[in-house]
Amino acid sequence: MTKNELDLCYLSATEAIKKFKTRELSPVELCKVLIRRNESIGKKLNATTYTFFENALKKARQAEKAYKKSKGSNPKPLEGICVSIKDFHDVENEITTYGSKAFEYNKPDKSAPTVDRLFKAGAIMLSRSTTPEFAHSGITKSPLWGITRNPWGLKNTPGGSSGGAAALIAAGLTTIADGTDGGGSCRIPASFSGCVGYKPPFGRNPLDEGHALENLLHYGPITRTVADAALMQNVMSGQHVSDMCSLREKQKIPLKPKDIKGLKLAFSMDLGFFEIASDVRKNTRSAIIALKRAGASVEEVDVNWNWGTLDTWMTRWEGAFGGLIGDILPRWHYEMTPWCAQIAQNGLNHSASRFYKTNAGRQEQWNSLGPILEKYDALLCPTLAVSSLPVGHDDTGTDLKINGKSVNNYLGWTLTWCFNNMAWCPVMSVPSGFGSSGMPTGLQIVGRTFDDQSVFRIAKALESIKPWLTKRPKI
Repeated sequence: MTKNELDLCYLSATEAIKKFKTRELSPVELCKVLIRRNESIGKKLNATTYTFFENALKKARQAEKAYKKSKGSNPKPLEGICVSIKDFHDVENEITTYGSKAFEYNKPDKSAPTVDRLFKAGAIMLSRSTTPEFAHSGITKSPLWGITRNPWGLKNTPGGSSGGAAALIAAGLTTIADGTDGGGSCRIPASFSGCVGYKPPFGRNPLDEGHALENLLHYGPITRTVADAALMQNVMSGQHVSDMCSLREKQKIPLKPKDIKGLKLAFSMDLGFFEIASDVRKNTRSAIIALKRAGASVEEVDVNWNWGTLDTWMTRWEGAFGGLIGDILPRWHYEMTPWCAQIAQNGLNHSASRFYKTNAGRQEQWNSLGPILEKYDALLCPTLAVSSLPVGHDDTGTDLKINGKSVNNYLGWTLTWCFNNMAWCPVMSVPSGFGSSGMPTGLQIVGRTFDDQSVFRIAKALESIKPWLTKRPKI
């Protein structure tokens, strides 16, 4: 592949649309080069479950005609842009497996609301991205599809559960991708894979009917740039008739937000209880210095959370999981990921009162976070405590150490799930640098409830000072 072709593979959606309008680039040309890239290196990553190259080219030709007909204006917000849809999100009349053998031949009769909106906005489905079984893990491997690898280092995981999406973005195999975030599933892979992952506040983007009212779960974008995340978010958000929690008021995020001069930002390295690797610490402080240089003030604060927050999240996560897949456990238990089956079984064993009492735990968390966000415009912290994990990482193991100290294999290395408890806070992960092994690290930006705008504003400022697209994985 030539340098010019590779540059096209890494072209942002916002820049591609500009070139489509001026006829400098054709949607067909971009689609073809992405297909060649997938055919060349796709198998190395194992980040797709299904591809739709022939149909994508057909849609690209239609988009090309639409641009010609519109004489330079944009017919639709995402006209001609290739997207990978997570194989956890229903697509009408297309196999959606959720990474499970139990749903190997499942064909939903309608698309998830956010997926439908991407298609109606002109996005072209190029592929389906891999997920761990039922999106239950922070790494991506499943009994049905096997192991997904990180383009920055093939022995490492790209994260999860939207790991396939992030791997495709990082490797230049799609222009944009969608994800879900129930405990960090957009932000974890964004951090490990060196891209942007956004968890919108609950209600901003509609959920599918299978996850109705579940405020831990959020559909969001995974992209290479902050502007692309805004572009996708503006399409995905807004009230939907199938989701009673979707907000009536629609918020449009500017693709070029104003600077951050005068913003007051809070910072916590460990949220009060995480062990953080030295390279993550170094890159986090470097990002903070960059934000200060951009005109914001940053003060270190004590969030004062502890491991008691874990029980709150786990109880809700297990309870929701048990409710979703408990009915299939007797038949599929021994063909499922063992940890996945265990989580579901734990959820079935929880009492309704225990589930309800998690609200008290969330309130206790908010009692610490709320006053901070009242005083500051946002909170900054690392996305993950480490820069990488091996593809064979075991969620149930006891071998993970950070700074020589043993930590929980499942959640001791990710600072994301705490904010799924704080469901109404928007949170974004953006690249903060590279660790000692050459793997990416991420910075987490936590906004006030429903204040998407400030999160994007801060992220864009960091991107402008420390552009992360200057480096690409050598794959």
